[in-house]
Amino acid sequence: MRRVVVTGLGPVSNVGTGAAAFGAAVRAGRSGVSPITSFDASGFPHRNAGEVRDFAPQEMVERLDTAEWGRSSLFAAAAARLAVADAGLDPDELSRAGAGSVMGTTSGESQIIERLTEEEVAGGWESLSPHLPRQVPASRLAYAVNRELGLTGEAMTLATACSAGNYAIGYAYDLVRTGAADYMLAGGADSVLRWAHAGFFRLGAVAEDVSSPFDRDRSGIITAEGGAALVLESLEGALARGAQIYGEVLGYGLNCDADHMVSPDPVGIAECMRRAHANAGIEPGDVDYICAHGTGTPANDLAEATAVLDVFGGAPPPISSVKSMLGHTMGASSAFGAIASLIGMREGFLPPTTNFSHHDPALGGIDPVPNEARPADVRIVQNNGFAFGGNNAITVFGRVS
Repeated sequence: MRRVVVTGLGPVSNVGTGAAAFGAAVRAGRSGVSPITSFDASGFPHRNAGEVRDFAPQEMVERLDTAEWGRSSLFAAAAARLAVADAGLDPDELSRAGAGSVMGTTSGESQIIERLTEEEVAGGWESLSPHLPRQVPASRLAYAVNRELGLTGEAMTLATACSAGNYAIGYAYDLVRTGAADYMLAGGADSVLRWAHAGFFRLGAVAEDVSSPFDRDRSGIITAEGGAALVLESLEGALARGAQIYGEVLGYGLNCDADHMVSPDPVGIAECMRRAHANAGIEPGDVDYICAHGTGTPANDLAEATAVLDVFGGAPPPISSVKSMLGHTMGASSAFGAIASLIGMREGFLPPTTNFSHHDPALGGIDPVPNEARPADVRIVQNNGFAFGGNNAITVFGRVS
């Protein structure tokens, strides 16, 4: 079994595109939340989202015809192209290697479904744009990555919703670790959608202005979008080519507690943490920082904090949520968490939980790294990702010395 490292990061986010811009924004606690422009939100009481306002796919992808691909697929392809460049890989050499992609998502190309629905309501089936139906399948997210980079390996899209980015990283890790692939692009992508915004609003889970994870007065998520990709390869190969190394993938944990369709279960989450630690060969006391799922809903933050206290005891490591800045990027969220964690580990800081005002006594002694990034010597990071239906996925990263 080979050791697996991350050598390239490709964030396309509402706070910055590219590893340097994204890392600087997270360190500064910058917000990417603004009034919704991608659809008419005037009928909603809560009208903010984390849209990537400056996304220009035609300037980022080189092989794809942007008119033939949906927004989420283009997020995935652009993020992958950025990650490969950050890894210092020659795209032509990569296309000849054993390389593939695995991308996570919640909604796939549901923006396309919304457009088709609008066309059908306005003019019937005969009025549908003929090029749109072929853009619908969620599987096109990974196809877009492989097509953009000329990869001939596996192209897998995992639709495990808000934990999908971590599922993708774990899947890619196994392929590289076992020698089934030399390189893998792993991450996630999703787009801001009317139906997703409406659905979370009807659940009572959308915050009015900003998300405030772990705060006493937290009220919900901010729907958001973007693409996030990581390059995974063997440690031996990375050292041989003199690559930069952000960190090592030590392992991961998965479970599906299936306790409730939308309510998180702290028992299942705690079990997932223990599985991740066992797979990574670490103890709870080895973890220096937890990148939280941290949605900012009353139920999720309480369940996550309860599980953390169960596993780590009364003095757990610092735990913060980048969703306080980005919003909830759905299937890309835990991939963004991985990117933020790896940058923080490399540059020596903990990302903050912004919009924090009041400690919640129900959350015990957790430290949310309130409002400002904190200098820290981080050697091991736990990156949490949880989804509806109890689909839990946690990745663990370590510093390579």
